[in-house]
Amino acid sequence: MELKVLTFMLGDEEFAIDIMKVDRVKEYEKTTKLPNSLDFVEGIINLMGEVIPIINLRKKFMLQDFDEKEKTKIIVIRFENEKKMGFLVDDVKEVITLSGDQIDQTPEYSGESSQFLLGVAKLEDRMILILDVEKILKKEEKIEISNMVK
Repeated sequence: MELKVLTFMLGDEEFAIDIMKVDRVKEYEKTTKLPNSLDFVEGIINLMGEVIPIINLRKKFMLQDFDEKEKTKIIVIRFENEKKMGFLVDDVKEVITLSGDQIDQTPEYSGESSQFLLGVAKLEDRMILILDVEKILKKEEKIEISNMVK
């Protein structure tokens, strides 16, 4: 089994998502804030006529917020239900292909964060946390966000 992933940075940590879930990567764009939204919802953008909610992954993962948002990137994700959402990240690195023997199952001791991890890729000089984009947001959060951008 091989998995082609897009790698990106959040602070000092490297993450990856299945390339088949990625619609596009774009430069930072100022968002329009939505009142009474979840604290990790950065706002919304207009992407070719489509309203896309932007999720601040640093806030979602309870990391320190970005110092300079203008230097960030937005990874636009396409979910199974064809809805799109943008993930605000520090930087996008590369597309790599991982073989099955490079991917370990999520450690059982990782608690709540293990819900949205597919596994951990072990490469020669680094480890990459592979995210399951469908599980980053809880069901209630997805519903609340989709209700904001109807």
